[in-house]
Amino acid sequence: MPSDENLSLEIAASAARLVVEEGLEYGPAKQRALKSLGLPRRTALPDNELLEEQVREYLAIFCADTQPAELLALRELAALWMERLAEFRPHLCGAVWRGTATRLSPIHLQLFCDDSKAAEIALLNWRVDYEVGSTAGPRGQSVDQLILAAPCRALQESVTLALTILDHDDLRGALKPDSRGRSERGDLAALRRLLAEEAAAPKPASPPP
Repeated sequence: MPSDENLSLEIAASAARLVVEEGLEYGPAKQRALKSLGLPRRTALPDNELLEEQVREYLAIFCADTQPAELLALRELAALWMERLAEFRPHLCGAVWRGTATRLSPIHLQLFCDDSKAAEIALLNWRVDYEVGSTAGPRGQSVDQLILAAPCRALQESVTLALTILDHDDLRGALKPDSRGRSERGDLAALRRLLAEEAAAPKPASPPP
């Protein structure tokens, strides 16, 4: 019988494949992994840090030739929308911010608003179609999430853009790093620094013909 540590790693590896290949969010991917491995629903699930490690490993092995360009396209699109939504203090989070996104990944922006309906009004004024959903807020409460399809010229398809509506006061604790010192989200200036770093990074040499 595998140890708890080995079992968590097996679940995380299975979930990572679903995250990358099907664009699933971490929670649903873990549940699907349990089912595909034939494990009881009450089995302890790996934490998000272990799952993210497995996602990065999967990307490095199977998607190294495509993922960097897809991530760049998503980050550039996120920057455009953050400029457009600047009055709502947008912060990028999720896979696009953390660097694990592929073309299947949604762009997650958190908006820290003085008026919870102001972002909806802006989308209506811009004649942007969207759906209203909900997600868990920073204190576990349910908050509105506006879902829309954002055309991405670089990928030649539309990308899901999820706008989570938070209170301005929630911004105070939002920039705390995770247990490994990595930030969970960043504003437009931070995203632009990432893009500049990527542009300046040396590109791997092409293999000889």
